[in-house]
Amino acid sequence: MYKRVRLKDTVEVPPEELGDVSPGLVKRLLQDKLEGRMDEEVGSVVSVTEVLDIGEGAVLPNRPGVYYEAEFDAVTFDPEMQEVVDGTVVEVVEFGAFVGIGPVDGLLHVSQISDEYLAFDAENQRLSSNESDRALGVDDAVRARIVTKSIDERNPRDSKIGLTAKQPGLGKHEWLEEERKKREATAGE
Repeated sequence: MYKRVRLKDTVEVPPEELGDVSPGLVKRLLQDKLEGRMDEEVGSVVSVTEVLDIGEGAVLPNRPGVYYEAEFDAVTFDPEMQEVVDGTVVEVVEFGAFVGIGPVDGLLHVSQISDEYLAFDAENQRLSSNESDRALGVDDAVRARIVTKSIDERNPRDSKIGLTAKQPGLGKHEWLEEERKKREATAGE
């Protein structure tokens, strides 16, 4: 999910900064340009950590700055299909729960939470079952598996990650702990 990668990109140094084209300046410019951006190949750039090399500057016609190609290390977030992730419910809506996984949210559709019918309780921001008294609400810790991934590079906030929690070993952490205790009690008999 999180990876350290070596990347190359071009950064524009504005005229007022040309007196000191240092790794620190290039790092700051790369951070402003790339952090929070989504790329299909590397995922979301979380942090530019170190500038390793700054190439020769190039001047383009009718552009005030100087363009430098830089090689740098970055930490990226790239969720993989079928990956099991832990996250926290950040919002509950009628059709499911949005789960924060790293810098993005995934949708845990109501049909992918449980085999039981879950009713939406808007007042308490939760989905709850009448059959088992189980409920899922904001700030609950959840373990889920990534089943769909659609990355929107232009608008990273519009990227869509679909989750499921219906397989054994997935779901709200509290439910998983209850099931573990039941198995231990049954094994001890």
